[in-house]
Amino acid sequence: MIAAIYARKSTEQHDVSVEERSVARQVEHARAYAACRAWTVLEEHVYSDDGISGAEFDKRPGLVRLMNALRPRPPFQVLIMSEESRLGREQIETAYALKQLITAGVRVFFYLEDRERTLDSPSDKLLLSVTAFADELERDKARQRTRDALIRKARQGHVTGGTVFGYQRREVRGPDGRRSHVERVVHPAEAAIVRRIFELCAAGKGLKGIAVSLNEAGAPAPLPRRAYRPRAWSPSSVREILYRELYRGVVVWGQTRKRDRWGIKKSTTCPPNEWVHVEIPELRIVSEDLWQTAHERLRAARRFYERATAGRPAGVLAGAKYLLSGLASCGARRAWDGAVCGGALIVRSRASSAGRRYVYACGYHHTRGRAVCDNALLAPMEVADRAVIAAIDHDVFNPRVLARAADHALAALCPSGDTMNERRERLLVEMRRLEGELARLADAIAGGGDVPVLVNAVKEREAQRARCERELATLDSTRRLPHLDRARLDSQVRETLTDWQGLLGKQTAPAREILRNVLAGRLIFTPTPEERVYTFTGQASIGRLLAGAVPAWSRAFNSDGGPNGIGTSLEFWAGVSAAA
Repeated sequence: MIAAIYARKSTEQHDVSVEERSVARQVEHARAYAACRAWTVLEEHVYSDDGISGAEFDKRPGLVRLMNALRPRPPFQVLIMSEESRLGREQIETAYALKQLITAGVRVFFYLEDRERTLDSPSDKLLLSVTAFADELERDKARQRTRDALIRKARQGHVTGGTVFGYQRREVRGPDGRRSHVERVVHPAEAAIVRRIFELCAAGKGLKGIAVSLNEAGAPAPLPRRAYRPRAWSPSSVREILYRELYRGVVVWGQTRKRDRWGIKKSTTCPPNEWVHVEIPELRIVSEDLWQTAHERLRAARRFYERATAGRPAGVLAGAKYLLSGLASCGARRAWDGAVCGGALIVRSRASSAGRRYVYACGYHHTRGRAVCDNALLAPMEVADRAVIAAIDHDVFNPRVLARAADHALAALCPSGDTMNERRERLLVEMRRLEGELARLADAIAGGGDVPVLVNAVKEREAQRARCERELATLDSTRRLPHLDRARLDSQVRETLTDWQGLLGKQTAPAREILRNVLAGRLIFTPTPEERVYTFTGQASIGRLLAGAVPAWSRAFNSDGGPNGIGTSLEFWAGVSAAA
């Protein structure tokens, strides 16, 4: 008997016993349970999800890989879990997942209760419904307990999570020396910047102008949400400051909810009557008069915008109108540290005798100022679009590359047994190495090491482990493919790529879709100011174009076109003269 194991640890741990809070411990106990029954557990059939809610089903890599292994025929006869709630805590989804397992011929055992879950009779199904109801009810109670605790903290003015520019966090300890709660105190240097932002707004300066002036003055800025972005002021971060009521001494909690009613992680806005407002005068940074003056200026600017745009909502992007919106970045080097700017190219327009001219420009330069990026070169839109399409057509969609892609597709879809076994063994070795590193990192965190650095290292290793799991799932699905007609598949791949080539130079919408699937990352436009020229480079892979268009390819590599964009991968470059 071949046994599989599934383990999951929830993001919320209130309702989980200490014994079951570790995925590794669950797997260890499941192995022992299998050994007692003389079942064999293969390493490739140990599935786990660490730190994911039981209400999530689509975003659980381990569960998805487990369910994919059931088709067309499961490679194991038994599945072992600690208890039913590890599979899920949502009644409908959990029942459906169990039905899929059992109808596929897999017997499901729970080692904590030493029993098998069966669905042979109406009584079994009723018992499943009752158990699933109890699991979901417990999840809802845990959610409510967490919410009640956060509401209590918010009403007392305590920190409920996150850092806010202008304040620093301070731990408050009780008589026993243990941490009681965390409170905010004003950070004098950052508070001065916050007041400066409100003063500039009240004086009539716009969001972009405020951001540029702060960056030119070298004012400290909030930490960026994404690690690769520069720590600098932007119009959006200035807007966040202006609309945060905490700066007027009012804590507002409960404006958004992280999960929907099904328990799926999805941010939604709560009704205003559910918000918690608490006045804490000692946290006030901006006087009430300055707050009101700044917000009257913001309301006046919005009224002007609505009159000028006939009521169209602010901030609506027309990215689909332009070929390279969201697909190209600035490659200028920053003078102070030599790092690449990385700001997205945005579309700007200017009036001319021949009508409006559209150009691509560095978004960081035009919204954050020269202090963040001094690249002021403008790339004419028509010229840049033609150059990118010509480069893709010449370097990606040429007969030699198409032939190479077809060969790669055939090799991937019909690999030899030895090749698949070698890849599987390499992946298993890599996963064991990552598991060992994760365990050592966890020990280092517990020992009081540099927590932020260690947490980033853990996230990096977990992402690598998830990639390995996806590749293993790919190998499993590829191994189950029926015999393919190589000549027919070769013809199908070539015809599909030729059709895409014909669409590339026509309308913007289909050309954008092709670029989105072909490009591996963004195009990097590097300026040469002395010659007033942009040189752009990029990486392309046509594996994703084949997924969905060629049925056999799609079956082998799922919806993302393969673990590494298999098909062909190459670099290309070209030049664009900058606008005057």
